[in-house]
Amino acid sequence: MGELWHGGKIYTMTSEGDLVDAVYVEQGVIVEKGDYTSLKTKYESEIDTTYNLEGKVMYPGLVDSHLHIIGHGEKIAHLDLSMMTSPDQVIDALKDRVTSLEKDEWLIGEGWNENQWEDPRILHRDELDDISPDNPMILSRVCRHAVLANSLAMELAGVNGETRDPQGGKVIRDENGQATGYFLDTAQEYIKNVVPHVTENQLTKLVETSIDDLLQLGLVGGHSEDLAYYGGFNKTLRAFQRAIDGKERKFRAHLLVHHEVFEDRIRYQEDEKENDYIELGAMKIFADGALGGRTAWLSSPYEDDPDNYGIPIHSTEELENLVQQARQHEMPVAVHAIGDQAVMEIANIIKKYPLHTNGKRDRIIHAQIINDELLDILKSINVVLDIQPTFVASDFPWIIDRIGEKRVKYAYPWKTFLERNIPCAAGSDAPIEKVDPLLGIEAAVLRKSSIDGKSYNEQEKLTVYEALALYTVGSAYIIGQENSRGQIEEGYLADFTVLDQDLFHIPADTISNARVEFTIVNGDIVYSRRG
Repeated sequence: MGELWHGGKIYTMTSEGDLVDAVYVEQGVIVEKGDYTSLKTKYESEIDTTYNLEGKVMYPGLVDSHLHIIGHGEKIAHLDLSMMTSPDQVIDALKDRVTSLEKDEWLIGEGWNENQWEDPRILHRDELDDISPDNPMILSRVCRHAVLANSLAMELAGVNGETRDPQGGKVIRDENGQATGYFLDTAQEYIKNVVPHVTENQLTKLVETSIDDLLQLGLVGGHSEDLAYYGGFNKTLRAFQRAIDGKERKFRAHLLVHHEVFEDRIRYQEDEKENDYIELGAMKIFADGALGGRTAWLSSPYEDDPDNYGIPIHSTEELENLVQQARQHEMPVAVHAIGDQAVMEIANIIKKYPLHTNGKRDRIIHAQIINDELLDILKSINVVLDIQPTFVASDFPWIIDRIGEKRVKYAYPWKTFLERNIPCAAGSDAPIEKVDPLLGIEAAVLRKSSIDGKSYNEQEKLTVYEALALYTVGSAYIIGQENSRGQIEEGYLADFTVLDQDLFHIPADTISNARVEFTIVNGDIVYSRRG
């Protein structure tokens, strides 16, 4: 028995502007699309449910190609500092939170961003000690490539004046050589390693909290990297399996696997999986840090820090070894690379060790700063760029201070990628950015800063169709599922997002105001605005 959807606009995304009148679905798969009357007559004996869209607009289900599902749940559950515009606001929020904690309980905050503060400075551990002398504290920067810690947290971690900078990280020190409480990239692990792990039940709850929020935002799936944290591969994967059981909760989670737990992934038997909604993906590798903390690896120094090129997380030899390890198992890699030198490094390695397995593709995540030479290399290799459109809104204009006016034309060049036929998919990098995909689509079209309201690199603006395709066609292509997901087409999965607005026929600056009416996964309504 099947379901017939009709009564609104249905955009297939098979080509720009392609509309159909109705879609017939059986057992979670699209059987046929076309004219409502014809489909109703043809499948009359098989149709057991008819859904009238009542003038609403259906699209292929939106998928976030890069987020941190558990991290998004943590942002909801923990102290959210992401909207604060001054250090005083942060300090007041921390003072308020500490009053609700038991002695020795960790104070965990998420998302502070000094670039949006009136006074853009980094809080010192002495300030944190004044707030919380009896509770260890860890505060993750918005980019998640830096944390702040108070003295008690540092004491628990064994950090002192003798502590060395790890490969790919930096402990920020004062003029006397004492740690200030600011830890960059891999140095974060000194503090993170002593934060108590959540239980499996707590982890499951975080996944559930996150997924429920994603579904009400119209997302039918997401590509995430969580399995190396929270107590390890098996525990974290079980939490996903318990939360997304395919019955009470349906959501297509594609889980990248950090290289540190890659061997656990190889030992894991795919036939042990409990449902069809969770799949394991590429080996995740970090090649550099982030622009906010000046740890993204650039080919020439930072404009506002002339002695600094950023931080490579691995040596070239280490990166090659990791890619070779993945290739031994015919697996793709997914590499975080923001600066142009980091992108160049991993692109050349991918070119040296190409992936020959049909249907699998490497991905480079972020690729925010590029140069002309890189464009030719990226076009020549089997790679998809995993971009984050909302970074344009949140990073301009301060990014110009980091890289200078001359390099700005190579910053976040989404249109150039598409014009060069370099395939792309799009995500939010939540919890670093807001997860709402409509904000991402709007940002890709407008390229307008949320800080000063100006548009930057306007030649890189995307059309609405191009932007929407990043979250549908692109998110399917990047995982080799372009023949079964991302379009409303016969034989494809019946995953749909229904909005109250036609994104192609409203002002671009109102895209994010559209409301999600329904989210449909595998033919089932998993979220309805009507309750």
